[in-house]
Amino acid sequence: MNIIIIEDEFRAAKSLQNLILDLKPEFRILGVYDSIETSVEALSKNIQPDLIFMDIQLSDGLSFEILKAVKITCPIIFCTAFDQYMLDAFKSKGVDYVLKPFSREDISEALKKVDELKKFFQKNELPDIESLLQKITQPEGKSSFLVFKNQKYTTIATENIAYFYIHNEITHLVTFDKEQFQLSQPLGQVAGQVSEKQFFRINRQYLVNFKAIKEMEHYFQRKILVKLVIETPEKLLINKEKSHSFFTWLEDR
Repeated sequence: MNIIIIEDEFRAAKSLQNLILDLKPEFRILGVYDSIETSVEALSKNIQPDLIFMDIQLSDGLSFEILKAVKITCPIIFCTAFDQYMLDAFKSKGVDYVLKPFSREDISEALKKVDELKKFFQKNELPDIESLLQKITQPEGKSSFLVFKNQKYTTIATENIAYFYIHNEITHLVTFDKEQFQLSQPLGQVAGQVSEKQFFRINRQYLVNFKAIKEMEHYFQRKILVKLVIETPEKLLINKEKSHSFFTWLEDR
């Protein structure tokens, strides 16, 4: 079986690749792609996978946009943190999902499910994309995060978080009061837990709250420089490919 992995978190993609080949050494990984753009480019060519593992949230948007751009007739196993939103939509259609962080057992069960549903997938039926997009873009998200600092646990209300960012491969949250806390979850998982209407992942390092955005301006190489109401360790830059989705998110209020 020929497989494609679409995942923007390097460690998750590597772990998934190793688990698949460990369970099924005879399988072939045709490619690993980390964005909508690279995935569409690959699938628009002669590449013919028998199965796709697809993360829902990529660095340049929701992976459902891939299904709009190219025709996919093979089964898709979605990798997601949205179990409460995906069960109905995918299970009834025969497309499986695995929750992050996934285990060997999760991948094994998903592959068994694909074997059982081969006949169904030969019909080339796909989930209702508009319905899925609506479900994904409407969740309220987590109301708070549990943090640990100075030998004490406390909760931080999500509405009080200005932004999340990665430093030395560790996720940090920063409040509007400039307090900073470390989180155990990777940034991709955090992005899946908060409201997409409230937070936007402007690049691989930063996930920002709409209320924290002060202004934007044009930068070199057609990038957008985003300034927040509080300082950030680095300049917040959005590349030209992602700027359209960023401004659409800003207007969708």
